[in-house]
Amino acid sequence: MTNKFIKRVIDGGSGFVRQLKRLAPGLVMLVLVAGCQTQSSLPQGPPKGPFTEIMTLQAGDVVKISFAANPDLNTTQPVRRDGMISLPLIGEVKAAGKTPKQLEAELVKLYSTQLLSNAVTVELQSSTFSVYVSGSVLRSGKIVSDRPITALEAIMEAGGPDYEKANLKRVVVVRQEGDRSRKFTLNLKLVMDGKGGEPFYLRAGDTIYVPEKFTWF
Repeated sequence: MTNKFIKRVIDGGSGFVRQLKRLAPGLVMLVLVAGCQTQSSLPQGPPKGPFTEIMTLQAGDVVKISFAANPDLNTTQPVRRDGMISLPLIGEVKAAGKTPKQLEAELVKLYSTQLLSNAVTVELQSSTFSVYVSGSVLRSGKIVSDRPITALEAIMEAGGPDYEKANLKRVVVVRQEGDRSRKFTLNLKLVMDGKGGEPFYLRAGDTIYVPEKFTWF
């Protein structure tokens, strides 16, 4: 290898370094933009707060309604099949389709003309709801739960993942919200390795799909 060839390589390398320096600000900006886009495209987990505050009431749920200044009005009752509950002084109120907090806010308004103190608290005492698990699990099908349940727990209730096929890094949860559906992609491999963040709690009607390895969608 001649001295002239070595000098050419060094000069070429120096030119490449100079070129990188000129491009560096643009490259940094590109990386930052790409990082922001990746972050914004990540699915958001369930709203913060206790599970019972984000759950939508449905028929069969049992709610406890307490009146701070009028404990004689306190009541604990199930949401009927028609979605209604019956309350003193105001009669029938639709509970199904609302979260406990939304129902609480509505009752505060309804009782504002009935009581001197309209402080009302709504608590979800018990609830039974169904989710569906499919894909690379040992027993696909409907899972019925009477307590808060996470996506990983639902998969375990379905017999656990098929470890030879399951891609736990891209588990999909499909959730219907009104007239549209949302898709959440979860990396449950991190959770199982003890490296995950907050648990992803399911809601009634959610569908969990465990894809096979090397499946892209």
